[in-house]
Amino acid sequence: MTPARPLAAPRFLPDADFLRLKALLIRRTGHFYYEDKDDLLWERVRRRLRVLGLPGAAAYLDRLQDPALGEAEWTALEAEITIGETFFFRYAEQFAALRQTILPQLLERNRATRRLRIWSAGCANGSEPYSLAILLHELLGDALPDWRITILGTDLNEASLAAAREAVFSPWSLRSLPAELRERDFTAEGRGWRLRPRHRAMVRFQRHNLLDLLEPGAALEMNEFDLILCRNVLIYFHPETVPQLVRALAERLVPGGWLLLGHAEPQPGFARFLRPVSLPGTAAWQREAEDLPVLPEPSWPQPEPSLPEPSASPEPSDRPSLPDPTWPAPRAPGAEAAWPATGAPYPRRPLPRPPAAPPPQAPLPADGSLLEAVRRRADLGDLVGARLACREALAREPANALLNFYDAVLAHAQGQAAEAERAFRRTIALRDDFAMAHYQLGLLLLREGRRMPGRKAIAAAARIVHALPDHAALEEGDGMTAGELREAARLQLELR
Repeated sequence: MTPARPLAAPRFLPDADFLRLKALLIRRTGHFYYEDKDDLLWERVRRRLRVLGLPGAAAYLDRLQDPALGEAEWTALEAEITIGETFFFRYAEQFAALRQTILPQLLERNRATRRLRIWSAGCANGSEPYSLAILLHELLGDALPDWRITILGTDLNEASLAAAREAVFSPWSLRSLPAELRERDFTAEGRGWRLRPRHRAMVRFQRHNLLDLLEPGAALEMNEFDLILCRNVLIYFHPETVPQLVRALAERLVPGGWLLLGHAEPQPGFARFLRPVSLPGTAAWQREAEDLPVLPEPSWPQPEPSLPEPSASPEPSDRPSLPDPTWPAPRAPGAEAAWPATGAPYPRRPLPRPPAAPPPQAPLPADGSLLEAVRRRADLGDLVGARLACREALAREPANALLNFYDAVLAHAQGQAAEAERAFRRTIALRDDFAMAHYQLGLLLLREGRRMPGRKAIAAAARIVHALPDHAALEEGDGMTAGELREAARLQLELR
């Protein structure tokens, strides 16, 4: 007798109230990323519904319209959709460029004024701006007190900003720091580490939305920066908005100032107002001209909508298309994923017109570079598309260890722990010397409360890299070196 197949998890079907909520959220935050990701957005909205004890989107729209409670709830919802994961000295090649080229050039150029202004946009828990503070301490040494240095961190997520001001970090956030540097720049506090006051004093934080840069009378104090870092933030905005935002960022640089973006974000059109600079592993741009060309207004904005009455029904032409039926079921409640943050007040921007159909996926290449197609979609933040591309690639190359590894990482990012574990174990069966596969499997098992197998997997990763030099970069390690993995493994094993 053939066993009954398990029932598929029911799919979320958006109703009119949810579609209105989504449109308002996109207009307020600029997160066009959620336009075709109803399942993902609904999971995040559901968390707020559970907190408030509300039955659905209609009641939630009423809460957002409440004169006394609405603005606070908008803040809570914005925080829910901008959960950011980061750590100190993330993107090793970028910080190498900062240490060896960008900051020394800026310090030499500004030696007469001894003034330096830096902005970290989408700073999440503050690891990036604090990393810059540590780096400037190293570069300037005893001369630091003679300089007037401003490092500004902005984000949309109030909870992230509160954590940044507190400056207490988990061992995981410090995983890229050797033990001696962790002891030098942090003090132990409970199960975490607090950044020393000399670094905290260099950074200030404020809530800010990048879309505000497109508004008349944008914050005048946010100007004349020598360096702006805005990594993996622009991928969440409408494609036609991105050049406007980059031009606005360029306007806030002094001539000769630097802008650093994520690898997936640069566009050829940026060269109209910024000069691309070739630095290893770094998407770097520099402003040269005093005057920047004016860009035409994006073609997609529509008249600004108002909050409708909950009982109202949108016209059929206003409805975004339903989710792609090939999407996976929603993640389990409580599953987390990492999303970059942007910044905050309420910009009165027009509502983008939803596409008539989901944007077409780039076809998988036929030249064997299947893994690059998966990486490209993942780098663009399209985890669902990356997972589908990975599954299609695995159908062609089921014994490809790297494809199995990405299948595991993407499943984990979508909260599918059991599928992720199976894919990590397939990877290890194909390549037992794959250190990051052992390490990521160990972290997953520890998060699931499976202490002994988790410790075993992490110890296996440490054994694999035992003989490698500290500076050796690890395959699929996102800049992690052998020394950093050994130290991270030691911390994980000590804490468990």
